[in-house]
Amino acid sequence: MEWETVIGLEIHAQLATKSKIFSGASTAYGAEPNTQACAVDLGLPGVLPVLNEQAMHLALRFGVAIGAEIAPYSVFSRKNYFYPDLPKGYQISQFELPIVGQGVLDIEVEGETKRIGVTRAHLEEDAGKSLHEDFQGLSGIDLNRAGTPLLEIVSEPDMRSAKEAVAYMKKIHTLVRYLGICDGNMQEGSFRCDANVSVRPKGQAEFGTRAEVKNLNSFRFVEKAINYEVERQIDRIESGLSVVQETRLYDSDLDETRSMRSKEEANDYRYFPDPDLLPVVITEALIEQARGELPELPDAKKLRFKEQYGVDEETAVLLTHSKDTADYYEAVISASGCEVKLCTNWMTGHLAGALNKNGLDITQSPIEHARFAGLLARIADNTISGKIAKQVFEELWHSDQTADEIIDQKGLKQITDTGAIEAIIDEVIANNAGQVEQYLSGKDKVFGFFVGQVMKLTQGKANPGEVNAMLKEKLKR
Repeated sequence: MEWETVIGLEIHAQLATKSKIFSGASTAYGAEPNTQACAVDLGLPGVLPVLNEQAMHLALRFGVAIGAEIAPYSVFSRKNYFYPDLPKGYQISQFELPIVGQGVLDIEVEGETKRIGVTRAHLEEDAGKSLHEDFQGLSGIDLNRAGTPLLEIVSEPDMRSAKEAVAYMKKIHTLVRYLGICDGNMQEGSFRCDANVSVRPKGQAEFGTRAEVKNLNSFRFVEKAINYEVERQIDRIESGLSVVQETRLYDSDLDETRSMRSKEEANDYRYFPDPDLLPVVITEALIEQARGELPELPDAKKLRFKEQYGVDEETAVLLTHSKDTADYYEAVISASGCEVKLCTNWMTGHLAGALNKNGLDITQSPIEHARFAGLLARIADNTISGKIAKQVFEELWHSDQTADEIIDQKGLKQITDTGAIEAIIDEVIANNAGQVEQYLSGKDKVFGFFVGQVMKLTQGKANPGEVNAMLKEKLKR
């Protein structure tokens, strides 16, 4: 039997506020355990939550960016369940009336564009974190994350493969960073997702029983967890067993999902409006304000880069996958005054390669855009050759000097004096009569030998174009 996979994602993006969603406690990462959870976050008697207005504005910005319906009136509810890292016994979230309603997002997979529906995006507070290591059979609880503002972005079950799910998650990841509403740091838990996965016979309209795989915090884990879960469910059905609706955990060490608990339905949480929080009213003026705050969005920037800079689709994606990369690229073009092609080649080649090798992103690049532009300017004006430029690049990476300082200090200026180059070429020809005879007899590959000898004698400083042209003239058959 041929099976079809059905996937929906619930993405949790931590909003970029300095304080928590209902209290003034800090959201800064890395504090000592239980030092950033105040009485409001813990729901102690006599305290009242107050909505962080900035969290509302950031959620609104996301909704406008995806062309979603914005609720003029939204309500916070209490989602009741007991877990050690939720000391209140309930989580403040949104249920029936979320702030952001239906929207859409287009993804590209293997050259095909597909539209994925966004069901809703609602505000909620995060819970604390259970710690199971270094406690000798016990668990510790860190409540620093309790009350951290989250935007939960819920998709329609429109994805049909793990690759589509990853493409969708990456698209959301790029978007929230462009919008400045989330730093997207997956290692710190700022961006993670739960994947709802089911299978059904191909052609069947009715959905199969789904399992929810919780807290996936890398694109690689999302793909691996979904693929494993799909195979697990198919194996069960084909063996005559049923798929149980449940919550599962992905173990990256064993590359498998494991059952955590039976999957709750909405009525199990006993949602009811939070009596301590007023409804949120969104006016047209607030929506227009959010619309005015939008930057150039990723898809629009990608299209502009293709039209303005003449780059292909793959290069445009690479240059616009983050706003920081796109800004760096345009700053280099502006500062260097070079041809776009030179900037593009060095940006996507040498710089991208060095960043990848060292596990850095563009914001961590040891070479600021101004110094990188200085290097490209010296290539463009023939002060240095492309080969020497690689040497200068290494020096830039490991120092705070400019390209001009490195070139002057190490005497790397390209030799462009035709008289000096001609004298060296004459010397090479005179000292290699055998190779000259081979070349003149038709062995064209020997030409590279002469170029190499000239470059060796000039320590790579001769202009390669001049060398090639003069050698061809001198070695005419």
